Amino acid sequence: MTRIRLVLLTLLMAIAPPTVSRAEVRMGETVFSPVLGRALSYDIYLPPGSEGGTRAYPVLYLLHGGGTGQPSDWFTLAGIDQVLDRLIAQGRIRPLIAVAPDGRRPDDGPASYFLDDADGAARWQTAFLDDAMPGIEARHPVLPGRRAVMGISMGGFAALVYRLEHPDLFAGAAALSPALRTDEQLLALSPGDYADRFATLLGPDLEGAARLTDRWAAVRPAAMAASADAARLARIPSIHVQTGSDDSFFEGTAQLHIALRDAGIRHRFRVIEAGHDWPAWRSMLEDALLHVDAVLSRGYGE
Repeated sequence: MTRIRLVLLTLLMAIAPPTVSRAEVRMGETVFSPVLGRALSYDIYLPPGSEGGTRAYPVLYLLHGGGTGQPSDWFTLAGIDQVLDRLIAQGRIRPLIAVAPDGRRPDDGPASYFLDDADGAARWQTAFLDDAMPGIEARHPVLPGRRAVMGISMGGFAALVYRLEHPDLFAGAAALSPALRTDEQLLALSPGDYADRFATLLGPDLEGAARLTDRWAAVRPAAMAASADAARLARIPSIHVQTGSDDSFFEGTAQLHIALRDAGIRHRFRVIEAGHDWPAWRSMLEDALLHVDAVLSRGYGE
């Protein structure tokens, strides 16, 4: 009887399907930033077989929105891990690593926009580029030079700034409903709304035309387009911008499209019938990820 059991067990092991590695999402990972003097947290999506293997992967940085936005939104509200799983399994995109860093202030202060403060008090962009990004990429199997950035709302604003300012670091960018205000919208903000959104980025207690500072021109993507490295950015349509026709930032996003066009910077600009909300962003994800994959493959538009 024992011998029969052993034979049956051997047969079962022989016909059992091989173990299939699964993607993994890790929440609350940290990397120390000397620039900020504290740890920065991030959530990360690791494709099947990435940990413990010898293969390296492109990396996509995911920048969350403002207000109550946080890194986990990409997974709990957008379900980007499920979309990645499906597109990778279908062979429509190549496996990649996706990292969602935390752009919130420890004291829940004004929006960081993932950029340095005007007065240099908190240098989030410097900390991310100089500390967090190298630390994360040293810890995980990231393919050198294959890096893109995607953002929602506030994060979409930053994703555009990163690509326009650092085309050497980011091969492409996708901005979903980027929070791009026109000059008129900036001037119309109440003192309270301005303090919550722009006090640290542009300077505190500014009213009227005083808000249209040199700093505003330096970080406003539509203005940046005119002075960007058009020759480098024009080779492929590496920037993907998508917004809703009912989005409160539609006008500012349309201004960006015109500025990029006039500067000769090839890009994708898409408008859907939607507002500034999670149903809209979930519907945009697949198209944006297909764009990112095309850019990271270095064959887009050629």
